[in-house]
Amino acid sequence: MFDPQSPAAARPVWSVAALLLAAGDALTARFGAVVVRGEISGFSRAASGHCYLSLKDADGAAAMLRCAMFRRAAALLDFAPADGMQVELRGRIGVYEPRGELQLVVEGMRRLGAGALYEEFLRLRARLQEQGVFDPARKRSIAAYPRRIAVVTSPQAAAWHDVMTAFQRRAPQVELVLVASPVQGAEAPPLLAAALQRAGALAGVDTVLLVRGGGSLEDLWAFNDERVVRAIVACPRPVVCGVGHESDVTLADLAADLRAPTPTAAAELAAPEQQQLLQHLQQLQAALQRAVRRQLDRQAQRLDSAALRLGPVAGAVAAQQERQRALEARLRHALAVQVQRQTMLLSQLGERLQRGARNALLLSSTRLEAQADRLFALDPRAVLGRGFAWIEDEAGRAVVSVQGVAPGERVRAVWADGAARARIEAIETGSEPAQTPGQGISAAPARRRGAT
Repeated sequence: MFDPQSPAAARPVWSVAALLLAAGDALTARFGAVVVRGEISGFSRAASGHCYLSLKDADGAAAMLRCAMFRRAAALLDFAPADGMQVELRGRIGVYEPRGELQLVVEGMRRLGAGALYEEFLRLRARLQEQGVFDPARKRSIAAYPRRIAVVTSPQAAAWHDVMTAFQRRAPQVELVLVASPVQGAEAPPLLAAALQRAGALAGVDTVLLVRGGGSLEDLWAFNDERVVRAIVACPRPVVCGVGHESDVTLADLAADLRAPTPTAAAELAAPEQQQLLQHLQQLQAALQRAVRRQLDRQAQRLDSAALRLGPVAGAVAAQQERQRALEARLRHALAVQVQRQTMLLSQLGERLQRGARNALLLSSTRLEAQADRLFALDPRAVLGRGFAWIEDEAGRAVVSVQGVAPGERVRAVWADGAARARIEAIETGSEPAQTPGQGISAAPARRRGAT
């Protein structure tokens, strides 16, 4: 806990700005002018002419130094700095107070050579070039009027927003399908290659867009990976690559069927503008109408010429037309007579059919009533109505013989108006009863199915 009475409490209390200013002064006094060597990363030039970059060790060590080179010093450069270059910077070390970051204010820059990543880029490009990966003869034409386009990028990337905005503004008739994939980091190359494969396999896709916004050489390195380059070549659909800014060139750009300087430019190259298409259709419509009018005029002139040549035979044509009208009238009359005759015949046949159907129905009804009478005569309940009964055991099976029961068993007797349960106390066969001592019949004997 902070103790106001402790010796440390007697020390002066700094404000943030004062502390940063004191730290900057201390660094300047301690180091003065310094010369540092490293590799450029994330180089950018503002509209004001100031240049901003990061300097890192060329051996890949995890160290990064923010640098600012103001317009006066930048104007003295005799080369164009770019990501991946190895340079030697001379300047003053200090603290950038608005963000509290260590910063080198560059007063001079000298080029040393290409960085490790850039050298690897050159080696890989030369090897793929020898294998014909970048051969212009291999590249395919982009669909002139696409209906569906797959976009391979990150859904969080600004490039996806730029592409959607461009299509909504220029070509809203085109359907966009997002095939999501990371576009930066160590895990990006295999996922980008898999996304390109999925995009090429989508049904109805005419073109594949591979897009990403600008960044340093390290940020765009996934698009220099050989797996991504091979996936672009193997994609069954033409690929338009729009990665980074206009000055950024990746191996994916060289392998693509069409390279665009930015994601927005890729969207513009992938599909024509709807307004231009409508104007072109209007021009085609007007040209077609003019061609049809010319053809109609030409045919009308031919018809007039033919009519003049056919003047002498006009009388013969008129006679043939009159004969045709007479034959037509006779044909109509003959058809009317035939239709009337067939209508009468159809009416007679209908009456005969109705009479036959009524007779067949009456005969079937008589037969059905006879069968119903016979069925009623065979109904067991009709027999029970005459005073008979049937006997069932406890399982509901009919007892048709005294052999089917034994003394002590329970049975059920069914009459036409009800049923009763009884217990067998004795069995009688023939005319002599077989008595069981101490037992008797618990229900009066009655006729049953099977003779009981």
